[in-house]
Amino acid sequence: MAAGKKVEPTTTSAGKGVETTIISAEHLAKEFKEHSVAEFFKKNKQMLGLYGKVRTLTTVIHEYVTNSLDACEEANILPDIQVKISEIATEYYEVEVKDNGPGLTKETVGKALGQLLAGTKFHRMIQSRGQQGIGSSGCTMLAQTTTGKPCKVITGTGKGKPISLELSIDPKHNLPKIANMKEIDRDFRGLAVQAKFKGVLYRDSEQGPLEYLRRTAIANPHAQIKFTDPTGQKFIFKRSASKVPKPPIAVRPHPKGVTVDEIVTLSKYSDARKVSSFLRTDFDRMGQKSLEGITKRVSFDMNKDPKQLRWDEAEEIVKAFKEIDFIAPSSDALRPIGEERITTSLQNIVDPEFMHVLTRKPQVYSGGFPFQVEVSIAYGGKAGRTISGGSDGPQKRLEIMRFANRSPLLFDAGNCAITKAVHSIDWKRYDIKDIDNAPVTILVNFISVYIPYTGAGKQAIADEEEVIEEIRLALMQSGRKAGRYISGKRKEAERLMKRELFYKYIPEIVAALNAITKTDKEVLDKKLRKMVLLKLKLDDEKDARENGENGNGEGIEVAKKENAHSKSETEKDEAEKTKEEKPEPKKEEHKKETKTKSKKK
Repeated sequence: MAAGKKVEPTTTSAGKGVETTIISAEHLAKEFKEHSVAEFFKKNKQMLGLYGKVRTLTTVIHEYVTNSLDACEEANILPDIQVKISEIATEYYEVEVKDNGPGLTKETVGKALGQLLAGTKFHRMIQSRGQQGIGSSGCTMLAQTTTGKPCKVITGTGKGKPISLELSIDPKHNLPKIANMKEIDRDFRGLAVQAKFKGVLYRDSEQGPLEYLRRTAIANPHAQIKFTDPTGQKFIFKRSASKVPKPPIAVRPHPKGVTVDEIVTLSKYSDARKVSSFLRTDFDRMGQKSLEGITKRVSFDMNKDPKQLRWDEAEEIVKAFKEIDFIAPSSDALRPIGEERITTSLQNIVDPEFMHVLTRKPQVYSGGFPFQVEVSIAYGGKAGRTISGGSDGPQKRLEIMRFANRSPLLFDAGNCAITKAVHSIDWKRYDIKDIDNAPVTILVNFISVYIPYTGAGKQAIADEEEVIEEIRLALMQSGRKAGRYISGKRKEAERLMKRELFYKYIPEIVAALNAITKTDKEVLDKKLRKMVLLKLKLDDEKDARENGENGNGEGIEVAKKENAHSKSETEKDEAEKTKEEKPEPKKEEHKKETKTKSKKK
């Protein structure tokens, strides 16, 4: 039948004639087209977090800054990043970001900034801020679609002259378009990007670029960030650490985290000649004992060529993986900020009255991906969010700083595992009566080789059961330390109030006792004041016995010292417990013998 040809009226089941036009498959095939990933994200830019005027501008800064930090750290360079936002017209801004990193070569600059899903991170199991190779290229495409202008790039590797170029994207083929590439006569190593965006807005708010850079400085104390806002005001976040963090090491997939499809795919590209060799070389924690256990559980020959592995055979391997106990995944791919660095960084920026920092041991989620949690609870000082309280003046509120692989998460807080974990804690147990209205800053950094983001915008962590539980445990452990300090502070305030109350009535009591006993007023006054101090001291000693410690004077704590102290106390308690439980038969027998001899005498 010819395409688009009308057919004769057909009769439906109801018996009524209905004239219809039937389109053939050949005609529909003419409308069939392939689309590139660039075209997809061009129409769905909200999936990249590029929606909302303020959010879009902050996301652009986030993508450029995280790329700079990753590049500097991989090259073992202390990051020195400069960010400038200039207002050209209403909702029309120019963004400039410059770093001192290793730069990009002529061959890679186009792919790195002008081709989506191209990069150095997606294919490796290693901790990094970026994951998919979309962010910076997405910004290039956004500049192109909102202003029609390309991005300007200068890159220098330290070898030869730096180059400048103009970069845009061919969305139909997802390929970079480079124009006006030339060498420039100046000393420069690193990467500088200049792009213009329309339909965006700068705001000095909790979700604006300034707050993003402030939090980036907290989580990356080894970086120095200079920022110039649209009004020309300059901010400098100085580095508080002089060493680049030790780079993480790429790890192999863990058996507990792989699927049948992944095994089949990996086997096709393996250099191993046997399935047994393929499993040993391509997977983490695969020892001889584990291989023997797998061999006993599968029905095929483990000496066969892995490229000939069938789907049903891969299913047998995955089933065997689930039945065998493997050592937890290696944590070599994880690099936390570190307790000392978080402490120093928060002291410089938040300057709290009290702070406790804790880094938990690595754990595993979804059966295979290693992850680690760092938390800090800061109280008093500049901790907490400051909001205008009207006639009551500025007031403090709870501030939750969320990080994923050291990158701040400013949006989608309600949908994030970190926020859910914080609000699931009963903070009253730690003497924080109203957590939402307390001068408290809670920092949580979640690190992993693969962050389970809820979307490509990378602003919220999925609420995996293991993730939420580990964050809760970290918060409760740190909360106990904060609770002791807050409790001690409250008791000190109560003590002062009691003393003032007692002292208030001393003159009246002195006058009454003087009238009755004729004792000198000065003597009575001194004795009564001494009695008040003795009473308060006895109350303090009673509280100390009940709580184990009074909580005063803890001030700023470094978690390492706290953990060492806790460890020594635990070891001491265990030693004392062992000593108490250990029988002493010789002494008892000696006593019995002495008693028997004395009776005989």
